[in-house]
Amino acid sequence: MENSNIIIRVATPLDNHFATTITNEMESSAKARGTGIARRSPAYIETKMAEGKSVIAHTDKGEWVGFCYIEAWQHGQFVANSGLIVAPVYRKTGVAKSIKKKIFELSRQTYPEAKIFGLTTGLAVMKINSDLGYEPVTYSELTDDEDFWAGCKSCVNYDILMSKDRKNCMCTAMLYDPADHYEPEETSASFKQRSGLYERFMKLKQTSLLRKFLKKKEGGASSGSVLKFFFN
Repeated sequence: MENSNIIIRVATPLDNHFATTITNEMESSAKARGTGIARRSPAYIETKMAEGKSVIAHTDKGEWVGFCYIEAWQHGQFVANSGLIVAPVYRKTGVAKSIKKKIFELSRQTYPEAKIFGLTTGLAVMKINSDLGYEPVTYSELTDDEDFWAGCKSCVNYDILMSKDRKNCMCTAMLYDPADHYEPEETSASFKQRSGLYERFMKLKQTSLLRKFLKKKEGGASSGSVLKFFFN
């Protein structure tokens, strides 16, 4: 790793030999975090590569480093930068931030008028998004495209999402609106000031949602919570 340069570029059909590695790492990473993601097949990843709607990172020696792809909803009104994954040995090196920047630029070029959004359970990804000009939003500000939400069915938290009528779940929603957004410097500074609060909020949110969901499944009534304002 020390002697290899990392190349980050738009993926092409010639990169399809990485597809199985990418999907396997996505799944194992989600399991390690104890959270869920919408499962994708190698064929789906290959399609994104063929469409020019994904970014891949690899070393100059041909070793896979990372990946991310674009999904469009409601006829291109909304765009998601999905499936961000980095090989374990290259994590915490800044590669994820570079990939996100590249896929964000590709999204802006391909869908200049679209609102770009993401769902994440990770504070690090929230920080990266904030640096790009995203803001935390409610689920109601995301796409209402049924195909998007159907993609959550393979997530381990899908039952929780549906129990909240798709208004909330373990993930935090973030949005970049080209017609109405703060400059990245502003959102980054705000996130830095509040990162500790965001982290505590996400943990409390996830704990509260899970507790309420389990009580509901057991047939018990959910007790009141100081977080009710945020979750209902």
